[in-house]
Amino acid sequence: MNEYTIPLSERELPREWYNIQADLPFEVPRPVHPLTHMPLKKEDLRPLFPDVLIDQEFTGKKWVRIPAPVRDAYRLWRPTPLKRARRLEKQLKTTCRIYYKDESVSPTGSHKTNTAVAQAYFNMRQGVKRLTTETGAGQWGAALSFACNVFSLKCRVFMVKVSFHQKPFRKSLMHIWGSEVFPSPSHLTASGRKILQADPHCQGSLGMAISEAVEEAVHHRATKYSLGSVLNHVLLHQTVIGMEAKKQLKRAGETPDYLIGCVGGGSNFGGFVFPFLAEVLRKKKIRVIATEPTACPTLTKGLYKYDFGDTSCLTPLIKMYTLGHGFVPPGIHSGGLRYHGCSSLVSALRSHKIIEARAFHQTAVFKAAVLFAKTEGIVPAPESAHAVKAAVDVARKEKNKTIVFNLSGHGFLDLSSYDKFLKGELKDFAYPVSKIKKALKEVPASENG
Repeated sequence: MNEYTIPLSERELPREWYNIQADLPFEVPRPVHPLTHMPLKKEDLRPLFPDVLIDQEFTGKKWVRIPAPVRDAYRLWRPTPLKRARRLEKQLKTTCRIYYKDESVSPTGSHKTNTAVAQAYFNMRQGVKRLTTETGAGQWGAALSFACNVFSLKCRVFMVKVSFHQKPFRKSLMHIWGSEVFPSPSHLTASGRKILQADPHCQGSLGMAISEAVEEAVHHRATKYSLGSVLNHVLLHQTVIGMEAKKQLKRAGETPDYLIGCVGGGSNFGGFVFPFLAEVLRKKKIRVIATEPTACPTLTKGLYKYDFGDTSCLTPLIKMYTLGHGFVPPGIHSGGLRYHGCSSLVSALRSHKIIEARAFHQTAVFKAAVLFAKTEGIVPAPESAHAVKAAVDVARKEKNKTIVFNLSGHGFLDLSSYDKFLKGELKDFAYPVSKIKKALKEVPASENG
């Protein structure tokens, strides 16, 4: 095919989400209760989530039906296009074929809206009136704000303080859709006040913002918590990305040799690659690459251990690659990748060597992003640019391979970061091994590993 874009019609929008656990040849370790260290039960999650999402978190079913109101909301931007990066190929003088799934076309500019709409709908159905959440770069906060507006819910967002100041226009989006937004750590919660008492100038982390959002949900009636990554039901909702991409590649007559996505908590990566992994598990030679920043090298330098998902130890313990729940990453411009842990599903795949991981410095990532913007016309989000960087590296090294990556969002609200890069003001930061070891000492001891 000579097309630049391989579209799908609305009639081809997936009707079900795909649950990878049904096809895995091993069991993914269950989360455990932080006090009893026993496997988590459904009732343990009821203060935080509606029943349907809890059922999805624990389900072993291979396919989960997408409700009609969620599919109707999806039609605002889905199916998203799969694009051939022909101009990038020409610039690189590569014989490889490079494709990208363009999730930047969603109303909020990123993949996050896929699960936000689903979570808001299921909460609304159960009579919930308000959702609380955290956000790093602001993409998730914007997505949940949009979704709450769609289904008439109130929303309170705790935004990591460094991103709160770096990315003011994402706050604007959240305000447009009716949400309250507060810099985290804040004085609104006990966990936030405790953090600020210890460090009044703390710039925050996703773990801290999660603590605040969870505390807020637990202590207010008719309020639930919503998470934009990490948990099984979140990655489940994101599989619309990979299922569409499979159809589009088949239409283009292509079989992928490389699948690439950036990883913070794991939602865009899992949603993109999971529908392909049944083929990978059948010994098909597809290399699956997860990319991350050297400043927050969870999959490349973390430990595969049970750890808390938040800083204040309010969440269940999850078996995952972790840098320690007390880890506070530097204020790099890929705010959505500044998380100490990773999805238990993605972590298990990494542990079993089904996927591989690569970490990049931020200046190299921005260089690849600018190259992509100059050739393909889309400015990638700094997070997505990690996938661009890996795709460019592969295309320069390999010959006649089909490379497919997920462009999880655009960077139109990250232009101040690009300005700093173009002025030479961005600095590389590889988190010191000594500090990682110090943070990892806080990982709780457990007979479960």
